[in-house]
Amino acid sequence: MDSQEKQLRQDLAAAYRLAAMLGWEDTLYTHFSARLPGSGEPRFLINPFGLMFDEVTASNLIVVDANGEIISGDAKYNPAGFTIHSAVHMAREDAHCVIHTHTLAGMAVAACEKGLLNLNQISAEFHNQVGYHDYEGVAFNLEERSRIQASLGNNMALILRNHGLLSVGETVADAFQVMFYLNKACEIQLAAGQMAGLSDIHVIPAKLADYVSGQFKKVAHERHIVWQAWLRKLERLDPSYKD
Repeated sequence: MDSQEKQLRQDLAAAYRLAAMLGWEDTLYTHFSARLPGSGEPRFLINPFGLMFDEVTASNLIVVDANGEIISGDAKYNPAGFTIHSAVHMAREDAHCVIHTHTLAGMAVAACEKGLLNLNQISAEFHNQVGYHDYEGVAFNLEERSRIQASLGNNMALILRNHGLLSVGETVADAFQVMFYLNKACEIQLAAGQMAGLSDIHVIPAKLADYVSGQFKKVAHERHIVWQAWLRKLERLDPSYKD
């Protein structure tokens, strides 16, 4: 294993541990994946099925190719997770990391007809940068991959209707921060709806939301600064993710 793969494994394992800390886990389900560099045909790291997020370590991540064959690791993967993650890795060269969650707020917004609303500057970051994919049942059908790819397009996130959230990034840091704030935007919408009702919510105008989204693009590099802060926090709490 070269140093680049070792670092990628540690970063992905860290993302799992942080997600557990933030309450994003859904027992054994949902997955984070990272594409291995220089692998030609997509090969990616993903969690072995059967482990909770706080049990994932750098060494127990498995490697799977686009055909579903396990390249390394002595555990199986979740077929539905493979369908979704392989679809993105196959279609997007820049999507080195893919994060998929089933959080309460994310699933609530995924069930809303209008999807994510521009309710806050956090929400506005995602204006015209989120795709939507209609629910087709549990993602066991590999034919759905082409439709997932079309729904995601060039966006940095995807709302899987009646299902959950998905984020992509060139690094684990990017995908994790996108998911953190996408989920936060959903939490804001859930709270606002409970307080005012969706019909009485004040929405940021589209033109202003577009401006705010552009402002966030200019500071996207700060995701890596925040990621280092997350890693320091995790190091203080439990550094065993690196094992």
